[in-house]
Amino acid sequence: MKPCLLGKSSGRWRSGWCASVTKSLSSSHVLMPLVPTFCLVALVVYGLGDKLRNFVSSIFIPQYHYPYSVALCFSQVLVSLFFLKLLHVLGLLPLKQYSRSLGERLLVPSICSSIHNVLAVWAKASSSYSGLYPSTLPLLPIVTMGLSFWLRLTSLPTIHMSTLISIVSGTSFVIAVSQGLAHIEPLEYLYAPLALILHSLSLTWLAKVVEADRQQLPDAQASIFDIYNTLLVNQSWILGLLWLLHPDSPWQVLSQTSWHSLLFHGYLLAILLLGMALNFLDTIVALCVSPVAAAALHSARQVAQPFMHLL
Repeated sequence: MKPCLLGKSSGRWRSGWCASVTKSLSSSHVLMPLVPTFCLVALVVYGLGDKLRNFVSSIFIPQYHYPYSVALCFSQVLVSLFFLKLLHVLGLLPLKQYSRSLGERLLVPSICSSIHNVLAVWAKASSSYSGLYPSTLPLLPIVTMGLSFWLRLTSLPTIHMSTLISIVSGTSFVIAVSQGLAHIEPLEYLYAPLALILHSLSLTWLAKVVEADRQQLPDAQASIFDIYNTLLVNQSWILGLLWLLHPDSPWQVLSQTSWHSLLFHGYLLAILLLGMALNFLDTIVALCVSPVAAAALHSARQVAQPFMHLL
């Protein structure tokens, strides 16, 4: 009976640890003054990581002629799964087996996030990351708020916070457009708004799946890391199939890769690890806090840039 009770209590802890930590932080009068500092540190660290990844990508992709966005996204998902399974094997992270029912519920965010990641890497691989694509990122929190209200999520921002986010994001977008955009490729007029909608939909649908899962019995609930693991498995299948159907087939990509260069391996590993860490933070914030918070974290650097240029 004792091992059984321990197993049940462990399952409840795994399924509700994030909610309990968030509740304890919000109810603690000692830690409440530190919340803005924690948020600022998270924004700065995420912004520096995103800037570093873009810098490495701007060197790696043109130098080694590696504009294979699907291959990079697929490799990043495999690296993320490898580290997740490694932590599980070492006993540091308990994970349940892949659930087919949970995988079906996560199919929409898996497809949306996979396509969005491919479009984001495509923008970095081409010269489009200085054009329309990054200029639309400040609108991500606004679109995510609209979808959150449409899906009737419980983790909605307050009216005052929604107004503040809308004003800041909208003003940043207007300033960025008024300052002029660099060269815009015709495909950007389709890919930029499509990536924006797909990213917002993936974040809000993830939160919707979590809210539905929390209505089940405690023993039947999936932990945050179980959901993240299922999402990665779905993405691996989707990106793998997309890579097989893509004109840049796996055999073509692998044959044109500079495997003999140590710098190539270093740049590639840096891009994959940074992308893995940033995507992990995006997903965890969307699952634990709210999709609007994840959207604000993802677009914080692009929102702040137009204001910095005015100073």
